[in-house]
Amino acid sequence: MNIPRRILVVGGVAGGASAAAKARRVDEHAEIHVFERGPYISFANCGLPYFIAGEITDRAKLVVMTPEAFWARSRVHAHVQHEVLSINRATKTIRVKGPDGVERDEPYDKLILSQGANPIVPPIPGVTLPHVFTLRDIPDMDRIVAFINERQPRHAVVIGGGFIGLEMAEAFHRRGMHVTVVERLPHILPLLDADMARQLQNEVRRTDFVFKPKAQATAFTADGVEFADGAQLPADLILLSVGVRAEIELAREAGLEIGTTGGVKTNGRMESSDPDIYAVGDAAETQHALTGARARIALAGPANRQGRIAGANAAGAKLVYPGALGTSIVRVRHMVAGFTGLNSEQATKAGFSFFTSLTRDHSHAHYYPGAKPVMIKLLAEEGTGRLLGAQVLGENGVDKRVDVLATAIAGRMSVDDLESLDLAYAPPFGSANDPINTAGFVAGHIGRGDISTVAPETWRPEGEFLLDVRDPDELAEHGRLVGAVNIPLSQLRDRLTELPQDRRIVAYCQKGQRGYLATCALLGQGFGKVANLRGGFLQAKLNGLPVE
Repeated sequence: MNIPRRILVVGGVAGGASAAAKARRVDEHAEIHVFERGPYISFANCGLPYFIAGEITDRAKLVVMTPEAFWARSRVHAHVQHEVLSINRATKTIRVKGPDGVERDEPYDKLILSQGANPIVPPIPGVTLPHVFTLRDIPDMDRIVAFINERQPRHAVVIGGGFIGLEMAEAFHRRGMHVTVVERLPHILPLLDADMARQLQNEVRRTDFVFKPKAQATAFTADGVEFADGAQLPADLILLSVGVRAEIELAREAGLEIGTTGGVKTNGRMESSDPDIYAVGDAAETQHALTGARARIALAGPANRQGRIAGANAAGAKLVYPGALGTSIVRVRHMVAGFTGLNSEQATKAGFSFFTSLTRDHSHAHYYPGAKPVMIKLLAEEGTGRLLGAQVLGENGVDKRVDVLATAIAGRMSVDDLESLDLAYAPPFGSANDPINTAGFVAGHIGRGDISTVAPETWRPEGEFLLDVRDPDELAEHGRLVGAVNIPLSQLRDRLTELPQDRRIVAYCQKGQRGYLATCALLGQGFGKVANLRGGFLQAKLNGLPVE
């Protein structure tokens, strides 16, 4: 009789629990143990901010799996409050300390590390005060909820404008607090390009929900936050969300190779430098699915899929993880921001020559009630038009557009392919040309060179004739680019003599479509030097072009 293989998993939650469950499905006879340092073997860590906000009311639903249920369903031995102290690769054992303080050695055939990451706590004076928190697990959540219920704080300061920081800012706002989001970089959500992040900030900012960019906190006090520029903010509650650090001490002490991104270096099979030890989740370095570059993407979806692959391979399968695109989404008050692939900075760093397009469309048919603007920015490779990245903002329908674009990137599709995608349409759900199709139309025109365009991120007027084709009431309400001449689109063909033949004409409207139509008309009328300003006046203003 063959001796069953012994698979040990260090850490539960997304990666570890998925690994153990998949290992069981591959090998019915393996002996599988999960050792979790905390009190919960698997919980919905992405749901914690929504419980704090009061949107999730049943705390028990956050506990995805109990040890008893794991055994009953999958015959997995789940040990909570068991800390793994060390790994002995020579003897293939781990040292475990149980809740009674007793230490013991556990042998393994295959070992899976799924320890996640810890919130970074900067060495700022006052960081240990009782109203300063981080959020990693259910006990952290319970402490924050108890503090809010008991103290009834009025002013919350969130240090860090990433995904968790914004989710927590919204949670505090829903609990009736004045919220300030502090970010040391020039804008929130560093994954977004600056123009998209500014648009998001403009949409959600209000008197009791504000942003403080380019700010460095230097001290926390009993009633506020002090900054390097001498400014102060009142704060009854402070949340630190400045990033996470991979928990790799066990791996490092065991002599496993640590990658350039600070995670345990793995190959496509999720094997570490020791083929009998796997690493998954926030503590694992894998690769970016588009560039192939080494990457550590701390998101729950990749952690689950990595765990599944590691568990299967530990049990004898031969699965390969292709990497992740970093597809992500966050709600900030009434707005939603989605991202996939590369942003402009990442694409430049990866060595791509690329162009961008920007469109504003409706979430569904404009005549059906409830239609809201959806803003899509695409990054595509010069020459091929291959889709490299996408950023989407809006109130409705952001999730499905991001998912379609993530699928398109994974399928190595071009922006031309987006033009002909056959997407579901009925007035409550979309338009005959979905915002994805429209984004493809615009990016396709740019990529093929059908018309000349200028990008507001990089272009500044230098002697061009600026043609504003909006209606006069729009100018009165929003202003115009400095030096622009207004000729409404409806009058353009009758006023061609007012336009120069010896200078390049840069046309623009509010969003971009009428500027495109004006550019086409002028080219057809024999004007040889004409370009459309991508994204129109709104995008130009977001990118700092001078307005009067």
